[in-house]
Amino acid sequence: MNVIMRTALLTVLTAGLAACNAPRGAGFQSEVLAASSTQVSDVDGTPVYDFSVFSVTRDSLPVLQAWPSNNTDRMSWISHQAQPQSMIITPGDTLAITIWDAEENSLLTAPGQRVAQLQNVKVGPDGRIFLPFVGNMRVSGMAPDTARTRIQEMLVNTVPSAQVQLSVDPGRANTANLVSGVRAPGVYPLPDRNVSLLTLLSLGGGVNDALPNPQVRLFRGNRSYGIGLNRLFDDPSLDTVIQGGDRVLIEADDRYFLSLGATTTESLHVFPKDEVTALDALAIIGGVNDARANPQAILVLREYAAADTVAGPVSSAGPPQERVVFTIDLTSADGLFSAGKFQIQPGDLVYATESPLGATASVIGLAGATLGLAN
Repeated sequence: MNVIMRTALLTVLTAGLAACNAPRGAGFQSEVLAASSTQVSDVDGTPVYDFSVFSVTRDSLPVLQAWPSNNTDRMSWISHQAQPQSMIITPGDTLAITIWDAEENSLLTAPGQRVAQLQNVKVGPDGRIFLPFVGNMRVSGMAPDTARTRIQEMLVNTVPSAQVQLSVDPGRANTANLVSGVRAPGVYPLPDRNVSLLTLLSLGGGVNDALPNPQVRLFRGNRSYGIGLNRLFDDPSLDTVIQGGDRVLIEADDRYFLSLGATTTESLHVFPKDEVTALDALAIIGGVNDARANPQAILVLREYAAADTVAGPVSSAGPPQERVVFTIDLTSADGLFSAGKFQIQPGDLVYATESPLGATASVIGLAGATLGLAN
């Protein structure tokens, strides 16, 4: 029996050593943060490492959050500014002008008629139209009511009793183009100067449901603007007014972060909203593996541009090195609150390290099985 027990004990010890060195789904914190020296300091000969490590805490957050963001998708936007409800006539519009004349011998109508119809009057590139007995007159830049009054005034000398009615069929300059991302893309006329972006999207049937975290792109002249659709819903002051010639497209958010190690899912995750915190990211990936992960050592690995780094003492101006590892402790209140404010950036890697207790549990389990066989 003693021989059997000694054999079993030797087997357990051997298995324990093997378990410690067996392949794991993630590395221990000490393994991941094992510094590699890339050069030696000229001052005192100490090694200079190729990455920096910072704990995410209440004290460090103000500095860490002030560092440059690699979120290059951020674009400027135009706030809502209310405009008059009337349309503005522009070159390319088509006018329909109706003139009533009560005179018996009217210059505009045939005998027995009282109405003259001028259909399909095109506003030229110079903003002018031609009217009989008036000649060329500028209407571009006028509201339809202003243009009607002006035409009536111009006819007074020729047709004193003239009454004018005017309607406008918008040309390309008084339309907006919904390019993509809506159920009914196309060119839509703007009935007035106060058509908002959300109103235009509703005319296009709304945004496609399949788009994750839809992003709005507005092209006006030679400039482009961008915003997340959810921000438009949350803040009415951002629902900008559409201008003639605007082009709007809706596209999926292409920003993502990665999850690896002892997480519930190891995958690429598209940003579901404009801002994702470390706690949001952990919820998105389904948390960490309870049996394997070390909740005191959740890592966020990030790479900054070389131009963003700042040599010398750590400051809010920028990180000291291009490669930075942020550590998060989910077992403390400060770590949890700080993780809820720490912003994940596109391309970040959320890495859950392996808990040493996982290997210990494997050894204990293997020892129990071995002793059971010995008995």
